[in-house]
Amino acid sequence: MAKQKSKPASSTIALNKKARHDYHIGEEFEAGIALEGWEVKSLRAGRAQLKEGYVIVRGGELFLFGAHISPLPAASTHVKPDPVRSRKLLLRRGEIDRLIGAVERRGYTLVPLALYWKSGRAKLKIALAKGKKLHDKRAAIKQREWDRDKQRLQKFRA
Repeated sequence: MAKQKSKPASSTIALNKKARHDYHIGEEFEAGIALEGWEVKSLRAGRAQLKEGYVIVRGGELFLFGAHISPLPAASTHVKPDPVRSRKLLLRRGEIDRLIGAVERRGYTLVPLALYWKSGRAKLKIALAKGKKLHDKRAAIKQREWDRDKQRLQKFRA
């Protein structure tokens, strides 16, 4: 009897689609994230949300703030889970210094883009970003609609 191959599970846990709409994304970085045991179990169950999350600088360190990791209903009774606690990001000192410099001197914002698994560890993709103005958002929507219409026309012609 032949062994059936199972599809590899997607390594992506959560995406922040709103970030690409609200910001001009610049340079991207991969950061580790310091988690508690119940948070890892919740991430494996896919119970995370980055939509309202952002990265803040405190005391020369970076923290993920506002991201929501829902505790599992069967969580331990002796642990009081806080779903929106701030979580420390793990980066090299040179990267942290560069990010802090960009945020403080050049007016960039640090936004989380994606949370995913890599070699059994949870990783967070963060990016230096500048906020979009309303007219920039409208132009992006207009361009996206034009690209969609262009694809339809090409498909219809062929």
